[in-house]
Amino acid sequence: MPSSKRAKLAEWIERHTPSVIGLPEFEHLKEALSPISESYLRKLLRDSGFPLAPLVDGVRQSNLGALELSLLALLAEYQSGDAAKRQAVRKLVITAKDHARWTRKQENLLWLTTWLENPPLFPAWARLRKEIASGGAEMGASR
Repeated sequence: MPSSKRAKLAEWIERHTPSVIGLPEFEHLKEALSPISESYLRKLLRDSGFPLAPLVDGVRQSNLGALELSLLALLAEYQSGDAAKRQAVRKLVITAKDHARWTRKQENLLWLTTWLENPPLFPAWARLRKEIASGGAEMGASR
């Protein structure tokens, strides 16, 4: 029952009061609220408004700004992580890419694919992509 899981999550947060919910807390919550999918647990955690570590927050695709911010946060995790952490970050981004494909969010799919192809290049690519998009809009308006 969603409300019961939501209530259990709220109780857990109140009882443990971590400064940020990271992977250890996420794993503990998965077990405590079992059965629960990772995506639903992420949704509950996001809805709670509690601070989440990038690997827990995952990839937000509600708009391109949220997508860019989450990919940049995950890039920092990727670049500072060991092989296992880099693999976990890539898995998150691949899952988000699959979701973008299923929902036919073509622009999101392009951003996610670009991140996966060359994570360190992504910030410069995103900056250029936004410049082209805004310049393209201005050019279209002047015609």
